[in-house]
Amino acid sequence: MQKKDILEIKKRYKKEQATFTKMAGCYVNGEKAIVTKFRETFLNLEDDEFHKYLEIAKKVLSGSIGNNILDLSFDSEKKEEGHQEFYMTLKKSRLLKDDVLDELYQRIIDTYEYVGNFIILLFHDVYDVITKTEDNLKVDESEEVYEYVLCAVCPVSLSDAGLSYIEDENKIKARHRDWVVEMPKHGFVYPAFIDRSQDIDRVMYYTKNPKDPHPEFMEEILGCKMKETATLQKESFQAIVKGTLEDGKEDAETLFMEIQDQLHGRLLEFKDTYSDADVEPMILRQDEVEDLLRDSGVPDKFTEEIAKSYESYYGVDLPLAESLLDAKVLKEKEQRRKEEHLRKEVTILKEELEKVKVDAPEEEFPVVVKVKEEKISSIRKEIIDGKKCLVIPLEDHEGAMINGEKERFL
Repeated sequence: MQKKDILEIKKRYKKEQATFTKMAGCYVNGEKAIVTKFRETFLNLEDDEFHKYLEIAKKVLSGSIGNNILDLSFDSEKKEEGHQEFYMTLKKSRLLKDDVLDELYQRIIDTYEYVGNFIILLFHDVYDVITKTEDNLKVDESEEVYEYVLCAVCPVSLSDAGLSYIEDENKIKARHRDWVVEMPKHGFVYPAFIDRSQDIDRVMYYTKNPKDPHPEFMEEILGCKMKETATLQKESFQAIVKGTLEDGKEDAETLFMEIQDQLHGRLLEFKDTYSDADVEPMILRQDEVEDLLRDSGVPDKFTEEIAKSYESYYGVDLPLAESLLDAKVLKEKEQRRKEEHLRKEVTILKEELEKVKVDAPEEEFPVVVKVKEEKISSIRKEIIDGKKCLVIPLEDHEGAMINGEKERFL
């Protein structure tokens, strides 16, 4: 799934280009009971409603691929149970069959783990996919027809309490609180639009919060294999690495920071090498993880264990290398690098200053005095026999060195 495919669909969600045929939905209260159901011819909506619904549809195709938008495949067992067949039927129904709509509504209501009121919205669309030449120029003929259904599940919450001007009464009074439909938290598009064509074996799944993708929606409602968002993959990778290192009493924080730095460097090198080529994004396999760990200074006794845990956890759905990068850790690593560089510069500067302190005064002054820090405050100037003198008090156990010769004052 590529961003350009999503943008091709999303950019049509405008007043002049939208081709949604029907829109249907139902409003569900906090007790998971359907309050109302509705179906509309989309192009007949009032302008205000038209644009508000378009905003909701757009949101389901918003965010980053792999984090907010996941490319899901139907699970083989769920296929046998008829999940894929059901969504094919939903698409072909054009949202006109109440029994099909009711079945989807009930699936979501029974399975979706959400507390509060929400609305289920469905949009049906038919898009004539225009043929494009190799240089992306459009040709005025349709290559295929992409027919799909877009679903958005939106929270419905009470507007904020407050005071408001009531025009009819010319008074300031408590504002009437309305139930307001918010932007979707989750949704999907079926079939997926991949390489400018429909793919009936895949679903584009949307989650507003990458940390809370609701796996029950993916697995039970859609019948697809659960997939982690990039955010969760990053957290899982960190848990695998740090968990193993901490069990071995290693400095997990410092080593993980070095791993992130090494991974970032490899990713930059990969992008530089293949910047002009149409290649798949960088993925880390088990042997590459082992190399990464060794180059980061991870002890050999942990390298193989971490690599095996990595492969066991992710299986065949290996994460993109970019998904494993933690911007905060990289920033902290860079800060530490700057601090270390600064410490080295300070050390060098101190050494240079010491040389200046030792060498320069000998040329400029006939007397050079060097004492320990704690003695400085006891030094005083006095006139003795008409001469200016520096007096340095010495304790009974203290001695002095003058021009390299030890002197004892008894």
